[in-house]
Formats: sequence, structure tokens, C-alpha cells
Amino acid sequence: MQLRRPIDRDGPSISRLIAACPPLDPNSAYCNLLQCTDFADSCIVAEWGGEVVGWVSGYRPPAAPENFFVWQVAVSSAARGQRLAGRMIEALLARPAQAGVTHLTTTITDDNRASWALFQGLARRWGASVEKTVRFEEQAHFDGAHATEWQARIGPLTTPAHS
Repeated sequence: MQLRRPIDRDGPSISRLIAACPPLDPNSAYCNLLQCTDFADSCIVAEWGGEVVGWVSGYRPPAAPENFFVWQVAVSSAARGQRLAGRMIEALLARPAQAGVTHLTTTITDDNRASWALFQGLARRWGASVEKTVRFEEQAHFDGAHATEWQARIGPLTTPAHS
């Protein structure tokens, strides 16, 4: 399994992977291409046998660069059970581009058990706490069309690789 920076040609594979991983919201092909190019330092691909089997996208919010926001995590059914999502996140945080990050943040709906398990497991592994707060409300922000997104904020992080 190779973990690497995405390239522009990964865009279609990433779009297919996200589509195969409900309940993830699909992005436009253009958004995925921008993540693979302009945001490549904050995204990672897992490749196995020439196929993209894992994807994590993220960024450092300009107003809070001490945070690393995980936007999406997708792992194909063929690659599950290998702690791949956690390994990809740890590899991203170990990159020089993430120097100075003290907290990992993400948003998760209440019913997404797999994501809660992933991020709570990372917090335990790193010896960090998880703070859960409402980020985007079902009615106020989504006009009832999407469940409330809860922000999980993990930290403080003490080492780049969090191993």
C-alpha cells in the first residue's frame, strides 16, 4: 500500500471512490481536481495494486492555521479493516506543511458511527481529548435538507506523527 500526494489524474478515481462510500457527500469533479492540485499538500491518496483505495482531504483554515480540518475520509470496501484511514491522517499530519498544527478538526453527523469511531480512536491513540460542538445546524444552515454537522476537535497534538 502506497500513501502519496494526489495528482490531477487521480481526480476521477477519487470521485468514484467517494461515490462508493456513502454517506459521504459527493463533490464536483472540479472540486476533486482542485483538491488534487491546489490542496495536494493537505490531501492524501492510498494506492494499492494501481487502484486508489483511500482518500483523505483536508486543509488548514486561514483564520485558524493551528487547526487541520479533515474534510473527507474515504476507504474502499476492499481496503477496510487495515486502519488505513488513521494511517492516512497520521501521514498527512507528519508532513512539513502541517508544522505547527495543534488540533485536528472535522465535522460529523450524529449517525455516522464509523467516523466517530475513527476520530475518537485517534484521540485515544494520541492521548488527546475530543471536544464536540455544533458546527452547522440542520435547519439554520441546511434548511432541513441535511443532518446537523457536529465539529470534533482533537488536541492538543504533541507530535507531528502522533505515533
